[in-house]
Amino acid sequence: MRAFSYLLVSAVLAVPFSLSAALPALAEGTITVAGEASIPATPDMATVSLGVTTEGKTAAEAMSANSEALAGVIARLKAAGIAEQDLQTTSLSLNPNWVGYDAGQTPTISNYIAMNMLNVRVRDLAALGGVLDASIADGANTLNGITFELASPRPVLDEARKAAVADAAAKAALYATAAGVSLGKVIAISEQQNYGGPTPVFMEAKAASPVPVATGQIAMQTSVSITYQIAE
Repeated sequence: MRAFSYLLVSAVLAVPFSLSAALPALAEGTITVAGEASIPATPDMATVSLGVTTEGKTAAEAMSANSEALAGVIARLKAAGIAEQDLQTTSLSLNPNWVGYDAGQTPTISNYIAMNMLNVRVRDLAALGGVLDASIADGANTLNGITFELASPRPVLDEARKAAVADAAAKAALYATAAGVSLGKVIAISEQQNYGGPTPVFMEAKAASPVPVATGQIAMQTSVSITYQIAE
């Protein structure tokens, strides 16, 4: 019985084994490139971040004044044609205003500052200047920026995706030719997108009639990473 066990173990150990043969070969013989594209488009809507900042001797005073002013702003926005579903509160804050640091004294609370911010979606860009004018006239004194958008961005974005893939393919072909090899099939594609945010702007509560706004053009941007096999 012992002899049989010995022969069995010996037979197993004698089987040839290659670690490299057990590993996938996709990591070798590949070319990975990045493709980018930017397609310009004329925006047909905008999102405005605006709100009301108020001060009061007490927290209740500051918040009460803020609520009253914001109610007026919302009423004017609705009167200007902004639908209920296109108004959304994005932030609400109430903070003490501490003073006395510079004088080397014990800091004390001088008053309270309340801030309430709204996102306002404007679907008629021709009315954008009037909407801003109306909201400022009724108490909006904080503007965090305007973002111009497309109501239906998918068609333009799809064109950017196609152009990005074509850009990557051209780069891969160039590298393959320079290296004296041929491209094989695509084995991996990944997409990356980056979007910027609005830059905060603060203003006095004065109305401009109307607020001048230039929509210009926006760009739908995308980038892809594509990995090709090198054909044998």
